[in-house]
Amino acid sequence: MSVDSNDLLAKFSGFYPELEKYGVTMSTTFDEAKKAWVVTLKKDGSEQKTHIEQEDAEKCLQGVECIHLGVHVADFIRVYCQGGEACNT
Repeated sequence: MSVDSNDLLAKFSGFYPELEKYGVTMSTTFDEAKKAWVVTLKKDGSEQKTHIEQEDAEKCLQGVECIHLGVHVADFIRVYCQGGEACNT
């Protein structure tokens, strides 16, 4: 299965609607050396990068939740959004 960056971002956004709620931006690039998608989360100058293996990215696009990525998304939101003035909406 071929994975497209835009499709992956759309799927992630559907799985994690809190990203939009808190104004967190997300981008993806494919790292050929690692054979993995690098996912970058940003909010008001704070940034966190993680990766998702190609096989896991394919599963995400098939509707299987991305557990590994979800842990990083939840951590980013907890650290940079919840309880902080920068993320209060």
